[in-house]
Amino acid sequence: MMSKQFDVIVIGAGPGGYIAAIRAAQLGYQVACVDEWKNDKGGPAPGGTCTNVGCIPSKALLQSSEHFDHASHHFAEHGIEVKGLGLDLARMIGRKDTVVKQNNDGILYLFKKNKVTFFHGRGSFVKAADGGYEIKVAGTAEETLVGKHIVVATGSSARALPGAPFDEQNILSNDGALRIGAVPKKLGLIGSGVIGLEMGSVWRRLGAEVTVLEGLPTFLGAVDEQIAREAHKAFVKQGLKIELGVKVGDVKTSKKGVSVAYANAKGEAQTLEVDKLIVSIGRVPNTTGLNAEAVGLKLDERGAIVVDDDCKASLPNVWAVGDVVRGPMLAHKAEEEGVAVAERIAGQHGHVNFNTIPWVIYTSPEIAWVGQTEQQLKASGRAYKAGTFPFLANGRARALGDTTGMVKFLADATTDEILGVHIVGPMASELIAEAVVAMEFRASSEDIARICHAHPSLSEATKEAALAVDKRTLNF
Repeated sequence: MMSKQFDVIVIGAGPGGYIAAIRAAQLGYQVACVDEWKNDKGGPAPGGTCTNVGCIPSKALLQSSEHFDHASHHFAEHGIEVKGLGLDLARMIGRKDTVVKQNNDGILYLFKKNKVTFFHGRGSFVKAADGGYEIKVAGTAEETLVGKHIVVATGSSARALPGAPFDEQNILSNDGALRIGAVPKKLGLIGSGVIGLEMGSVWRRLGAEVTVLEGLPTFLGAVDEQIAREAHKAFVKQGLKIELGVKVGDVKTSKKGVSVAYANAKGEAQTLEVDKLIVSIGRVPNTTGLNAEAVGLKLDERGAIVVDDDCKASLPNVWAVGDVVRGPMLAHKAEEEGVAVAERIAGQHGHVNFNTIPWVIYTSPEIAWVGQTEQQLKASGRAYKAGTFPFLANGRARALGDTTGMVKFLADATTDEILGVHIVGPMASELIAEAVVAMEFRASSEDIARICHAHPSLSEATKEAALAVDKRTLNF
């Protein structure tokens, strides 16, 4: 069987992979992208975890459940009366599936538009070959490809609890959590990270009684402490039960559901009985089946591909991006690395600034941040000034009927350079973009304070928080 020759072969069509393939094609290379994800009919479903069982479907369900929550609890205050409110969960899940398929189809269209050759199957290394590396595609039809440059973008998988593997019926990863067939009466969550809180929010809004068990003594340890406290207060008020500092023991499944034995923060033995259990304790790099050992590709103790600052792996002309390498497991981080690697292959200077990668948790209230937290600045001994502004004092937030939360600025005490911006509240995911741009251009809080923001808008809270750094807010 003749091997097909390419300049660049990308293994994986998640956010890092498909973007790397498109950018390399734009730069004039012959590009192949290999991905094995299947839809329910067995056809190709590019987009990786993000599109299929992550970012995209979770946002679809968060939006639907938020509409339901508003109709159930908040429409009345707007003078809108709803009688006979019902939930068609199958239709809601169906809409989510449609949104996913639209994204899958969009990526296939982009491959065609940019002349990227797509192969549906599992890509793995075979050996070093003349002109690069031989890659096997194991799919409906087996293919042999040879590429001068290989970009590994195989993503990550959900980490299971030891002794309690995912069955996606009772013990659920993010995958199973997105397609529960009926609203559980009681839902347990192990881990209060991004995925756990988002999925917990969806099912709580739809009527589940949700209990979150978190091993760490602090809530959202990576988030600025002041912002995390505000979020915790809001979630508890909504009805999420959150237990911190727990030690999870045996997890048992039965016809009734799932039983979780754990010790609480005081060390007292407890048992949580739930219909379904979502486990959200992090993710692990997905290198199983890549056959890295066949070519001597170096992995670390977690199974991640070892790369340098430029995403170069331990072998010549082999690169890796996204969740399968060091750094935050974020879709947009993977995209930036994908573009940078394609440009580096072309001899350009691809650029990723880890200090200005935004983070978002799409709960209600949303939580978003960029740069350093107050606790990080204190630990490093850097002198800083802080300014906050509550949405309670923002006209647009009042009109929306959502005044939870605040915007917080942290700036250097001497130069006033913005070091971090932290938001909890309505549309935080959109508001954070202004802060990312400002930090990328090394702006000061004074720069944001001097820029005209539309009135009435939520973004005025950003301006007012910047003014608060100099203790001169105008509306609070």
